[in-house]
Amino acid sequence: MAVTPTAPPSCSVPNDVQRVGLPLIHGEKLSRFFQGKEQITAVRGLNFGINEGEVTAIVGESGSGKSTLLKLIYGLLEPDEGEVRYRGWRIPNPREKLIPGHDAMRMVSQGFDDLNTYANVWDNVASQLPNTDLDAKVGKTEAVLQRLRLAHLTTQRIADLSGGEKQRVAIARALVNEPEVLLMDEPFNQVDASFRETLQQDINAIVHETGITVVLVSHDPAEVLSMAQQLLIMKEGLLLASGTPTSLYQEPPDTYVARLLARSNTLTPEEANELGIQADTAITIHPEWFVLSNDQPNDGFEVLDALFKGFYEELIVQRGALRLHVFNLKPGQYPAGSSVGLEVTRFHRYR
Repeated sequence: MAVTPTAPPSCSVPNDVQRVGLPLIHGEKLSRFFQGKEQITAVRGLNFGINEGEVTAIVGESGSGKSTLLKLIYGLLEPDEGEVRYRGWRIPNPREKLIPGHDAMRMVSQGFDDLNTYANVWDNVASQLPNTDLDAKVGKTEAVLQRLRLAHLTTQRIADLSGGEKQRVAIARALVNEPEVLLMDEPFNQVDASFRETLQQDINAIVHETGITVVLVSHDPAEVLSMAQQLLIMKEGLLLASGTPTSLYQEPPDTYVARLLARSNTLTPEEANELGIQADTAITIHPEWFVLSNDQPNDGFEVLDALFKGFYEELIVQRGALRLHVFNLKPGQYPAGSSVGLEVTRFHRYR
């Protein structure tokens, strides 16, 4: 005979029949409003799911409701409508817990508010563990510092660290208690570009090694396209789309998603026709979906600007009223003022 699990404190009991097969974390009709001179809608009517053992990134422009959603998931904010559930149990809100925040989760904020600025790295991490078993405390602290490449900084004060090093300490501090879910708000904001990829790789390695679920917020999709298994795309408090980075990048559901993920060119049917594409609806062409050439059978495009990006350039080209962004893998070949021919290798048609 099946045994009904005991509900965690302050959690409502789920309907086991209805909850079967749902993801680890899911929200239903979730809304949150803030009162000021006027009511501000932070998130409205969200339905979403977050799978266990994966990295999920909440992506959108500033003010889209990303951080509010993260706080609702953790239980730092109370929904005005709807609910968030973890393993079928409703996540308790701040009125229901003395210390807000779900016990199975840890959150790393943008400002490193939880770090003791004048304590050293070791003490900041070890302070999260009880003194009942000192050997275990030392072992766990050493292990997480090694995993996040902080062992050489154990005696350094937080005040003397760089932004990227502080971020690693904040993550180590959150992970030392072995939570089931790690929440991160803009984790790469203060990390130098040269160290960002290493931190991303370390987070992915931790996910694969431990099975932890990671939910992070980012305003820059380039930070998360290579590390997330799922994206939640937000705009003005609404969830516009969810899916894998590949599917949303290759087949964006609307122009907002296309521009957010790929800085894509969105063309009307009339503009598409100028490129020889017959279309009844708007289309999207990513900057890398063009081939550049000196051959200009249909009148060339004028290069208005060539933006150096390292191993490639972003060309801004124009013919008549049609202006496009195009990637050039041979920098210097088409300087500003020159003419270039374009061939479209692929486009996405909106339904």
